[in-house]
Formats: sequence, structure tokens, C-alpha cells
Amino acid sequence: MRGLWAGLSGHVIVICALLGCAAAPATAQPFPSRPITLVVPFAAGGPTDTLARILSERVAAELHTTVVVENVAGASGSIAGARVARATPDGTTITIGHWGTHVLNGAIFKLPYDVLADFEPVATIAMGTQLIVGRKSLEANNLKEMIAWLKANPGKATAGTAGAGTGAHVAGVFFKEKTGTDFQFVPYRGAGPAMIDLVAGQIDIMFDQASNSLPQYKNGAIKAFAVTSPTRLASAPDIPTVDEAGLPGLYISYWHGIWAPKNTPRDIVTKLNAAIVTVLADPAVKQRFGELGQEIPPVEQQSPAALAAFQKAETEKWWPIVKAADIKPE
Repeated sequence: MRGLWAGLSGHVIVICALLGCAAAPATAQPFPSRPITLVVPFAAGGPTDTLARILSERVAAELHTTVVVENVAGASGSIAGARVARATPDGTTITIGHWGTHVLNGAIFKLPYDVLADFEPVATIAMGTQLIVGRKSLEANNLKEMIAWLKANPGKATAGTAGAGTGAHVAGVFFKEKTGTDFQFVPYRGAGPAMIDLVAGQIDIMFDQASNSLPQYKNGAIKAFAVTSPTRLASAPDIPTVDEAGLPGLYISYWHGIWAPKNTPRDIVTKLNAAIVTVLADPAVKQRFGELGQEIPPVEQQSPAALAAFQKAETEKWWPIVKAADIKPE
């Protein structure tokens, strides 16, 4: 028997060598075993980029890895969306996005991906609003005067946006319809470059995320006419709401979230979410977000399920509005 087994063993070894028997499965490396890339869909220096850099530094420390911020600008954030949707779903490529990139884009562009189906929600990180702002030399000093100035100069004023179909563009379209004014949109590769031109007086107005405009407003570089919210900002209580300024109901919430590619394993999403939730609980992070006009949502609204539900609700709300307004890429 011993001789027979020895002979059989030899044959088994030869057969395995010829057929390539599967090796025992290797022990999976714990996540993250490699650096994480956080894709920002706009140019460096803009509001979304600023939030990403605040978050990435702290999340890297929590996960004991490197988080690389990669700016992939263009097409109102849809180039970045396609990049992440096609990425390997292993947690090493994720994206930050907002109301524009993960809601409006789906109603405006013919995308090579689905804003709802092709991503795994990870966490809601911030709830923000917009400011209606203008260059420092603009003749108007409040919203009513700004509207009067626009009506006196139809088609001549310029409004900077982060691209066709972005939140700034959609807000501007609604503003036009609500006020009966007319002005030209000037698209940029992000809100950061647009703000540079507003400060320089190259464009007249912007409907901009508070996180991008507040630093310039506080420095006296631009004028702020109203906040698109029913309540004033704690970080800038002197700026009136649209209701107070004479344009009631023009509310726009500019929320931000984090997504991974579809089919990213649930345990990886859970680990990413846990790190982000821990970071958002840090008083220093809360203060920095607050200085940018961003509020951190309650912890129960930070979960992947909560982001999924909120994104779906926002889509159901805004898609009919955008399509009824016939907003199309410029």
C-alpha cells in the first residue's frame, strides 16, 4: 500500500503540474492596503476641493494610509464621474460630489453612467447653501438694487459658473425666471477660477457656494446680497436671506457626499464611512466647515443608506424642474 500510495502521489503531482491545480486562497489584505485616491470633479481651489482636502487629511490619519486628492475637472463634473464609475470597486478610488454632480448632471447631460445606479453611497458630509454675490465695484448694494441694475442692463451682465448645468448655472436660470432679468453665463472649469475673475472684476455676479464665496466676502473682495436659505448663516449673520432681501422662496441646498464605484464591497464602504463619521465628529473639522458656510449633518444622516435616500429624493425633486426649464449644456 505504501508503495502504491507513493506511486499515486507522484502521478497526482504530475497531473497538477500539467493542469495547474488551484493554489490555496491567499489571505486577503485588510483594507486599505494601498493609497486611496479621492477624485474631485472640479479645479483645485474651489469649494468642493477645499472640503475634500480638509476631509482627506483626517481620513488618511484614521485609516493609516495616504489619501491623494486628484482634480479631474470638466463637463460640470461628469468627466470625474465617468472616471470613478469605471474604477475598480476596491475602495481605493472614491469621489466627492454634490447636488450638481450627483443629481443635476443626470437630468442635463447624456452621461456614460447612471448617477444613482453606478455608485455606492458612502457618507453625507456637509449641508451648505449658496450666496448671491457680485464684484466689489458693482453699483448695487443690496439684492433689490442688483435686480434693478440687471433690468436696466438687459443681456449685458455676466454671471460666472462652474460649467453648464452646474448648481450655479441652474440657480442663475431660476433667478432669471423669478426676477425677469437677463444676463450671460460664463462657464469656468470650477468655482475657484470663476471666483478669481469675480474678485478681479472680470465678471459681474455669481450664484456661488457659500464655502467658496465667504472667504472673499469677509476679506472685502466681493459683495454678498443674499443667502439662498430660509435662515442666515451662523458664520456670516450679516448677510440677509433671500426672503429678507426681497426674493422669497429661492432656496438651494448645496450638500456634499462621498461615493465609491458600484459593487464596492459592503465591508469596505462600512470602513470608509466609519472613518468619515469619526472625522466629522471632530470639533476642529466642524469649525473649519462652519467657516466655509457648511454644516455637518446629524450622525444618523451620515450613513450610506441615508445618503442614498436623500440623493434619490433630490433627484425626484429636481429632475422635473430642470427638464421643465429646458436647461441644456451650453
